[in-house]
Amino acid sequence: MNNDQVCYTFDAALEMAITMEEEGFRNYLSAIRQLTNKGAKELMRDNALDELNHKHQLEKALLEGRMDGGDDLDKPIPTMHLDYIFKKEELGPHSGVREALIHAIHLEKGAVDFYGKVSSGCAGAPMGKLFAQLLKEESCHLQALEDLYEQHFLTEN
Repeated sequence: MNNDQVCYTFDAALEMAITMEEEGFRNYLSAIRQLTNKGAKELMRDNALDELNHKHQLEKALLEGRMDGGDDLDKPIPTMHLDYIFKKEELGPHSGVREALIHAIHLEKGAVDFYGKVSSGCAGAPMGKLFAQLLKEESCHLQALEDLYEQHFLTEN
């Protein structure tokens, strides 16, 4: 069965989410190790720290047996869907901030897709709220990255 067809127990759902955040962190860490551009490295570092923070929150929830949720889960987070416009490419030592930002947008979009599928699979179940919260948090990260891209690379003139 696919992740979008199953709803998991609280512990299994958190373990899955922790794994997802760890993979995100490792992707950012790998990019940091390849890059030489200071701005690109800083962008990847900030996103890696976000992933570590998420992982820490999830591990704490696993210990406590609960996760405090946000109250605005029903409000969708609008994004520009820049992941459809820009092809995902591997980063290299000479990649700049623009390339790093596009790479980060694709990584966050992967997390949004993952949490969206699992959230819809658990709709109406207690785990649905947890995954809806994680979906919202990842969507906020994606929106922030797209806003940053727009601010620096989609300016007029």
